[in-house]
Amino acid sequence: MSPTEHPASERLTGLVDTEEAREILGMWLAEGEARVHAMLLVLGRFDSVNLAHGAQTGDYALGEVGRRMAHFAQDEFARASWLVARIDGGKFLLATRDKCSRERWQFLAETLADGVAQPMAGSAPGMPQLWPHIALIRALSGDDPTTVLSRLGDAQITLRGESGRRIVWIDRDLAPAGFDVGQIEAELRRSLERGAISLRFQPQFALADDALIGAEALVRWDQPLLGDIGGEALLRIAARADLTTQLTRKVIEAALDAVRDWPEGLKCSINITAADLAVVRFPDDLLRMVEERGVDPARLTLEITEQALLGDLDLAARSLGRLRKAGMRIALDDFGAGFCNFGYLKYLPLDFIKLDRIMLDGVAESARDRAVLRAVIAMARALELAVIAEGVEDETQRAIALEEGCSAYQGFLRARPLPHEEFLALASGQA
Repeated sequence: MSPTEHPASERLTGLVDTEEAREILGMWLAEGEARVHAMLLVLGRFDSVNLAHGAQTGDYALGEVGRRMAHFAQDEFARASWLVARIDGGKFLLATRDKCSRERWQFLAETLADGVAQPMAGSAPGMPQLWPHIALIRALSGDDPTTVLSRLGDAQITLRGESGRRIVWIDRDLAPAGFDVGQIEAELRRSLERGAISLRFQPQFALADDALIGAEALVRWDQPLLGDIGGEALLRIAARADLTTQLTRKVIEAALDAVRDWPEGLKCSINITAADLAVVRFPDDLLRMVEERGVDPARLTLEITEQALLGDLDLAARSLGRLRKAGMRIALDDFGAGFCNFGYLKYLPLDFIKLDRIMLDGVAESARDRAVLRAVIAMARALELAVIAEGVEDETQRAIALEEGCSAYQGFLRARPLPHEEFLALASGQA
């Protein structure tokens, strides 16, 4: 069985400890089906965070870094086996059995480092920015977990000695072929101009009867050097090249064109970024695109994350309010992931909250996790907000989401993200 054929139940979707990481790495290396890729992320000067802000703030920062890494892995290796482990202190391991070029593995490390370095919502005032350093390795024939982890650990010495360097390779292959970030950004610009960006559609189902109710549009870019890129990695390329709003526009246009072919009643969710909400004319542009394509605004849901709301909250509320008044629905995405500003729930014109997949991880085994889930859903009900569960990967999670009052779900239990033609076939079969 190839890495991309592993069923959802065999993927790892949360933090494991060092011993578990060793065991899983050993299993992968013994199977020898594909090269194992690993990276060790080390938070520079992390001890100073504990000293300056206390152990509680330090623990919060470590938890947030682990969450960001797990979320990143879920987006980038959705169809491959992966793990994220906290080794000790400010050290984390990310490993995958995905087939991956050296260029792509280095690019993913750069993207992850950018994501971890972003300010943390809810952190203590004056908390310094975290500066991650990452060591990369591609395991070779004959390697074992001890060898891999030892060589990654040795790379820390190299990183500490070169303060201006944040990525280092530590394996026996030739040095990686470098890539020009500026060239990649230029290629993205050309791809946007040519419309060479594609969408995948993550089906969404009603919990009551498993009826298909719509899909979330997910953007992908097939980049010749780096392979298939989407999610956070693509957004960071776009942000560095100042192309975020152009990328969103292409996604919206493609999603609207797709919706016109869908059976009546199916709805499409589109992700909106902070850069989009910062543009005053964004509601006008979106409504014009909807009108030009003859799509009913009621068939659209705009998904926003807390990170998209860290700028001008008043402007965001006004823009979303206008779009909601036009018939669109508004969802707060990734709810429950890290810090949650509950003030958003009463301040913004919301229709849904989408529970981050972490809210269902371990909920079947932990009464405490189940109580937290129940409390969040009860709060949403009190505010007359519907709840959608993300990342549902097994029947137990689906049953719990239904029992606790979620109205809909998405996840690999029923369907992976599909090309448009495959989504149409799925929709036609349930129409």
